[in-house]
Amino acid sequence: MVTFNSASSADSPATTLCEVATSAHQPLPSRRCLIRQSLKGSRTEEATCRSGLSYRSHFQLETVDPKMFWMVGQQLGTGPTEGLLHRFDSSGRMALGAISYVNIETRRRSMLIQAIHTFPDDYAIVKVESLFTLPEADATSA
Repeated sequence: MVTFNSASSADSPATTLCEVATSAHQPLPSRRCLIRQSLKGSRTEEATCRSGLSYRSHFQLETVDPKMFWMVGQQLGTGPTEGLLHRFDSSGRMALGAISYVNIETRRRSMLIQAIHTFPDDYAIVKVESLFTLPEADATSA
């Protein structure tokens, strides 16, 4: 889950956007939901709030063969990283546990989040790239 808050200004109210990726069986609120999509295949979604805050997310779910999965896991799980890396314990079915990697880049008016999550039991890899962008200071008054 990622939560992005923008402060209020004379021209726009404070805005909060949340991005949640969860299993299909997890109930989520439907009120004020801008986008709701299953994590299947590859897809890009975009939304802009009344305050001018914009959101774009590209996600991809890929199932790969075991050799490729092992190689990706080795590349992610070794060496220095710039973001947050977490190695989960093995489920017992496979020697390799899941890996989650999250990297965040911030700029003056934007935040980019890149994440990769592996699911060893399914040989699946989920890649998500989300961009939150604040409007230009004069864009809301124009």
